[in-house]
Amino acid sequence: MFYFVYNILSLFLLLPVLLFNIYRAIKLGWPLATAERFGFVPQIKLANIKGRPVIWVHAVSVGEVIAARPLVKALRSRYHNHAIVVTTMTETGQTTAAGFPEVDLCLYFPFDFLPSVRAILDSVKPRIVIIMETEIWPNFSREAARRSIPLVLANGRISDRSFGRYLKFSWFFRPPLRCFSAICMQSEVGRERIIAIGADPEVTRVTGNLKNDIPTRQVSEEERLNLRQQYSIPEDCCVLTAGSTRDGEEPYIISTFRELSAKIGNLLLVLVPRHPVRAGEVARMLTDAGLSYQRRTALPEGTPLQSSEVLLVDTVGEMMNLYALADCAYVGGSLVPCGGHNLLEPASVGVPSVFGPYMANFREIEALVLHYGAGIQIQTPEELTATCQTLVTSPELRRVLGQNGLKLLRDNGGATERHMVIIAGYL
Repeated sequence: MFYFVYNILSLFLLLPVLLFNIYRAIKLGWPLATAERFGFVPQIKLANIKGRPVIWVHAVSVGEVIAARPLVKALRSRYHNHAIVVTTMTETGQTTAAGFPEVDLCLYFPFDFLPSVRAILDSVKPRIVIIMETEIWPNFSREAARRSIPLVLANGRISDRSFGRYLKFSWFFRPPLRCFSAICMQSEVGRERIIAIGADPEVTRVTGNLKNDIPTRQVSEEERLNLRQQYSIPEDCCVLTAGSTRDGEEPYIISTFRELSAKIGNLLLVLVPRHPVRAGEVARMLTDAGLSYQRRTALPEGTPLQSSEVLLVDTVGEMMNLYALADCAYVGGSLVPCGGHNLLEPASVGVPSVFGPYMANFREIEALVLHYGAGIQIQTPEELTATCQTLVTSPELRRVLGQNGLKLLRDNGGATERHMVIIAGYL
């Protein structure tokens, strides 16, 4: 009865959903990809996976794609003859996934409209489907189960903010959750929450957080200088990278940089909005603040940036390099109520971070960073300047916090292998 009602409703919602996606694609400058969203994949794309068993990994956007990287690398290493297909919902996710050499094909995930779901499953013919974090689509889940395709939820999490909503609509989530062959949650709290929503306790287990398996490396001075040269950053500058910033945060970062650069002559800011489409908006803020800047896509060759300038990054897929060349980092989405971003990215290259109080999407990682002393949490925007000044002027403090971050990741890895043991049972 549930699926009958759901599919009747989906008929009425299909046109509004389609129109919304067209509007969003035009607004953000993304390709429409309408055919793929209705499950129709061109044969020229499918040629790359033809004749091979397919492992399908679905990751909504950039964050989920990056979290999936250790798992994708492990799958490629262990299953040489399989094709790896990654689907995403967003263009930025597509761009990031397309940069992974382990991936054979990137597609957009279809609308959860039964004909669309059936069409793409007929085309891709996956041996297994691995869904990152908490993407639950009733028709897709049911159709995969009906075809006896194992469905694995990987790196599952339910944030504090989301749990109440999920619980309120447990009648909606329970049927598709029961279609999963295995549900791998990041923590015991996550396991308890998803069971309360309707997951089968027998197939739900704790496997840890794949984001803890980001490869670590102590960035050598030579590598850091080479990266700075690549981005036209003088080697003697102290670099603050503000990564994945969200709407409402840039004014605080710009104000902090203006104040600090007036005191510290060799400071440079690398400013990376989470969504590159906002680069024009951020550029206007910099101009209004009287700051000189260069866009990443318009860096003049052979002309280095100057101290007190800003490198405004209007591309995707470069975040790890931009953390690796930095002396310290601010991790965005945390001074405004967006739920934060991954603190382990700067930690994995030995760079200390500053972050705000809004970390609802990364509670476990937040706790680890604070426990190991790998970063500094501030509670108000007013604390940002003083905290950044402390880091910028204290090389020894930066070194200690950076080493603590590397230790955190060495001590808390292993989630990839725990996932792989479960996935192997279906391959």
